[in-house]
Amino acid sequence: MDESTELPSSAPLSASPVPAQSGVANDPLAPRQVASAADARRIVESRGLTHVKVGLFDNDGIMRGKYMSREKFFSALDHGFAFCDVVLGWDVQDQLYDNARYTGWHTGYPDAPVRILPETCREVPFENGMLLFLAEFSGAAEAVCPRALLRRVIERCEQAGFVPYGALEYEFFMFEETPDSARAKGFRNLKPFTPGWFGYSMIRNSVHADLYHEILELAERMDFPIEGLHTETGPGVLEAAITVDKVAAAADKAALFKTFIKILAERRGLMATFMAKWSNDWPGQSGHIHLSLRHRDGNRSAFFDGGQPHCMSETQRQFLAGQQRLMPELLAMVAPTINSYRRMIPGFWAPTDATWGVENRTAALRVIPGSDKSQRQEYRLGAADANPYLALAVALGSGLYGIEQQWQPGPPVAGNAYADTQPEALALPRTLWDAAQRLKQSEAARDLFGDAFVEHFAASREWEEREFRRHISDWELQRYFEII
Repeated sequence: MDESTELPSSAPLSASPVPAQSGVANDPLAPRQVASAADARRIVESRGLTHVKVGLFDNDGIMRGKYMSREKFFSALDHGFAFCDVVLGWDVQDQLYDNARYTGWHTGYPDAPVRILPETCREVPFENGMLLFLAEFSGAAEAVCPRALLRRVIERCEQAGFVPYGALEYEFFMFEETPDSARAKGFRNLKPFTPGWFGYSMIRNSVHADLYHEILELAERMDFPIEGLHTETGPGVLEAAITVDKVAAAADKAALFKTFIKILAERRGLMATFMAKWSNDWPGQSGHIHLSLRHRDGNRSAFFDGGQPHCMSETQRQFLAGQQRLMPELLAMVAPTINSYRRMIPGFWAPTDATWGVENRTAALRVIPGSDKSQRQEYRLGAADANPYLALAVALGSGLYGIEQQWQPGPPVAGNAYADTQPEALALPRTLWDAAQRLKQSEAARDLFGDAFVEHFAASREWEEREFRRHISDWELQRYFEII
């Protein structure tokens, strides 16, 4: 079911504890204690590593990277390194955009500068002490780099006096398939890891406890700890709620979670997919986002006001209004694939309009009343296929824009949001192409994210739509071949 009942903790919304374990006994510090270039050098030297892993995330949230020699890595800590900017100019199948301004054949696909982020150091558990460091583009490429984009939105939020916290929860399907077997079957008649409808199954998580334990251990060791893990309703589908953290760290954790769940599955002879909707027969897969703000001065919740209805402060109402009003304009960044729009149909737990409600899972935005420590809201439009950096940039940036503009939300939905008639202004685009056009036309998007990013990302979504239209589907052949 495209629903979550496993919520982020009601504990204080502060950074989650980092794992203390280290893969090497004589480490001067654990990987998640690395905070500087000097620390990074110390831990690499103490492990005697000749190479480390360095990775970054592209437009679609796919991790790209390589092994880097120790000498080159040490130099890059101080001076950065060069990475071909084609990873910002191709799609999920490594096909080159023909409509992007930032990079393309017209630029020759040059190298772009990249900075290493020492504080992102993690151990890769199944590589004998190997360390992984995240990086992000700098220089001109920074304008279109997803991680850098989120960082700029966070800085704008902090300048307004707030510290943002977030957590993501993902549904993903597991199959008894390999990349080769799935392709040999044409991605049809795939065998799910478990059969049938069986949400929250204690039987399944006990029978397959070894897999669950591996997922939980991986998450702890790589510092994207999981607060809740259970079967969802559908064959082979699991849901994981990642522990709350500051938004920048929450994005890294979500992006690493998606990457390494796939890696863990394939190492076990399985496959995991985060497609928004892989089958007409089963519900879609969500990537819900929980957000809250705390005041930088005093560390008080900016959302909680016990004297107001549903404990919603004026700041939370304005934040909610920004998310609601801008959702149709920014949808392409949250629903970034053709497949995203297969999920957004009535009755399948995915919103179709920019609605909000209090503890209402049929609405696009769900207000969750609580205390100073737990008052928050859930951006339920998010799907599992979204780039976590961009999804969080939208959810946070649009709310912040509402605070800046002092907007007020429309009336909440009571009951079934699918049956509630909404103003046309709250209707969400129904196709990726339409969503890309709304993004290009959005003044708020250009204000929040910059012209360069909006133009580049909208072009990449237009490319995705055109690639789709070049192909003939099975449905078209079955419907028209004989009869028309």
